[in-house]
Amino acid sequence: MKQAYQYKLLPNTEQKKQIDRWLELLRHQYNYLLGDRFAWWQENRNDVVLPQGEFCQIACTLLPTELRNNPDYYSQSASLPALKQERPWYKEIYSQVLQDAVKRVQLAFERFLKGDYKGKRSGKPRFKNKNRYRTFTYPQAKDNWIHGNKIKFPKLGLIKFIQHRCFNDGCALKTASITKKADGYYVTFVVEDNSIPDFEPDLTATKDNSIAIDCGLEKLYVDDKGARVLPQKFFRKAEEKLAKLQRKLAEEKRGKKAKRLIRQKIAVVHQKIARQRRQWHFEEAKKLCLKADVIFVEDLQIANLRRKNKPKKEDGKFVANGQSAKSGLNKSFSDCGIAQFLEILQHQAQKFGNKIVKINPRKTSQVCYNCLNSVPKTLCDRWHNCPHCQVSLDRDECSAKLIKKVGLGIASLKNA
Repeated sequence: MKQAYQYKLLPNTEQKKQIDRWLELLRHQYNYLLGDRFAWWQENRNDVVLPQGEFCQIACTLLPTELRNNPDYYSQSASLPALKQERPWYKEIYSQVLQDAVKRVQLAFERFLKGDYKGKRSGKPRFKNKNRYRTFTYPQAKDNWIHGNKIKFPKLGLIKFIQHRCFNDGCALKTASITKKADGYYVTFVVEDNSIPDFEPDLTATKDNSIAIDCGLEKLYVDDKGARVLPQKFFRKAEEKLAKLQRKLAEEKRGKKAKRLIRQKIAVVHQKIARQRRQWHFEEAKKLCLKADVIFVEDLQIANLRRKNKPKKEDGKFVANGQSAKSGLNKSFSDCGIAQFLEILQHQAQKFGNKIVKINPRKTSQVCYNCLNSVPKTLCDRWHNCPHCQVSLDRDECSAKLIKKVGLGIASLKNA
């Protein structure tokens, strides 16, 4: 299993300048290669199969007399030696780091045209501005690069880092990525940990070795035994501080340098919020993995839950569609981070040898877990009162108990 370890770098002034220069040069090269692919699309429009929803323009340029081949990873990598001859300053960059920029362009186009390993396509690749290109990667890092509390990067030299934890025994270093963040520079090592298997363990779920959780906004999750974890609302707690900084930024009398410093402070606050939320998710996921061997969760599509409301028209005029209230709900979804929690839970389960079983969420909140009769509820109804079997309990706990029954095969919601 591959794992990532991130440490804070402590480069000196010259090393900071060199890292910033590399990022700027790599950004220009990325945009150039991206533009080269777009130019091929323009010149060879008839041979391009666009994704669904994309259309060719009516006005097309004349095709050249000799059509060139479609630029791919190999052809664009082969152009790097000529680039170093034309622009000698690119020789400052480590060759494999320069090749990785070509790989990023290739990956962006593959996700746009074919989709990722789940089949989900990304949008059209965009040109990177200065704030959107912050990472470069050494694709073949070596274990002997690390010397105590220093890392020897090719063409960057020895850089100190804060080693707050060590790799597990038997880990092999694969890649190293340097990232510029709001509060400094970081290095992320990807290691191959042979002690953790890549395959899912073959576990048989029973009532004793399994647990089911129902995730939501009022509670991060409630398990089938009634235990609940309340959301921490890190973003809501920092909203007042962010609003004060945003008001300062909006003042027209401030100069460019002052506004740049305020933007830096805003970025640091957002970074702290993200770190607090992520740490909290890891802690709660670990607690769940220590409780049971098999964990039943709903297969939620958070992107669909956060989708904007469709516009409403009456008599040819737009009317209120509830988007104002939905915006606050979407903010709570982002603040709670349910999708991130489920992703971290999957990672922690693999690390601890647990098994995650995803259950179809259809009608899990509208059916009584005890008698399996339909009990319709709206989002405002937070308590489950069954008129058939007189069961009364929290609706999230009821859903968790029902999810466990469905996961164990005791109940089915297909005909519910």
